[in-house]
Amino acid sequence: MIIIQVKENESIDKALKRFKKKFERTGVLKELRARNFFEKKSITQRTIKLKAAYRQKLYATENY
Repeated sequence: MIIIQVKENESIDKALKRFKKKFERTGVLKELRARNFFEKKSITQRTIKLKAAYRQKLYATENY
């Protein structure tokens, strides 16, 4: 359960923004979407490797 303490003189918008950021960091929504459809483990591993290769490629071209 996510708890946000609203500070004195803090607007509701800022408190809501902090809540959304905390909620996103927990990964609940991402996991929920992933559980909607079954995905084989081999496909999951392949996508992880492809994402890692893409990030590595970006990092390599960025340092020139």
